[in-house]
Amino acid sequence: MKLGTLKDSKKKDGILVLVSKDNRNYMPVPDIAPNLQFALENWKEIQPKLQSRVQQLSEEQWKGAPVVDEEAFHSPLPRAYGWADGSAFIHHIKLVRMARNAPLPETLTTVPLMYQGGSDTFLAPREDIPQVDFSHGTDFEGEVGVIVGDVPMGVSAEEALNYIYLYVIINDVSLRGLIPEELKQGFGFFQSKPSSAFAPFAVTEEELGGAVKEGRVHLPLLVEYNGQFFGKANAKEMHFHFGQLIAHAAKTRKLSAGTIIGSGTVSNEDPSVGSSCLVEKRMLEKINEGDFKTPFMKDGDTITIKMEDLQGQNIFGTIHQTVRKQ
Repeated sequence: MKLGTLKDSKKKDGILVLVSKDNRNYMPVPDIAPNLQFALENWKEIQPKLQSRVQQLSEEQWKGAPVVDEEAFHSPLPRAYGWADGSAFIHHIKLVRMARNAPLPETLTTVPLMYQGGSDTFLAPREDIPQVDFSHGTDFEGEVGVIVGDVPMGVSAEEALNYIYLYVIINDVSLRGLIPEELKQGFGFFQSKPSSAFAPFAVTEEELGGAVKEGRVHLPLLVEYNGQFFGKANAKEMHFHFGQLIAHAAKTRKLSAGTIIGSGTVSNEDPSVGSSCLVEKRMLEKINEGDFKTPFMKDGDTITIKMEDLQGQNIFGTIHQTVRKQ
């Protein structure tokens, strides 16, 4: 099942719609749920109704439904009660720490890194990335994520997998020039982590065609920068799986339905697959060529992120954003 949220100027949480498997058509479902947050809070009751509606729709009914225009869609959750981003790809951690001359954590392979980001103003998948000062070092980060139901405090990593309701992909925007000074203060990210964006569709596990294994999505994340290939790192190489990330987030608190857990930047050790963020490419340039060559994003630069199934079908729709000076 594939779900999306239409923008609505009068409704901050938008309008929940079902989306056809081929991303061509959509159907509002106001009789079932007004928005995705409501559906997630009442998932045991709402999910079967949504699934039944999908199964009832004939091919002709889908074809007669409104045509998808991704410009009209917000992120599946335009705002959320929680947004916790992990860093589950060890290769990415090593390169980023190297880039800012920071030591690796002693618990690198045993305890997930995670920060709690702002979740009140997500960007739409086709919305510009606003930048007020280009010395801040604007970067994109391609990620996979999950949306969970109500998760009890102290849940185990294996039990946590049962609370995953939906999968998403993410552009976690980062301001690299602000990160070192913020971290020096000892209180973590804030100004350096502005609003993130999500691809327009959130999907249940069956839409991933068997690609979910052991809490990981075994598919490449396809990234283009200014219309050119940038990366196709496979998300299966997460060191910590989503159950471990959820359990880490819920160690001392409950998680509310609609909380989003991110994988962190998808990263592989194989250099031929490219990268999912600029800071990795810059660090590899420094290692291999002696200096940084690729600048951070500037006014007019574009980033495109999507994920395809084994048949080449675009699963989540496409994040396509342009940096704009404010």
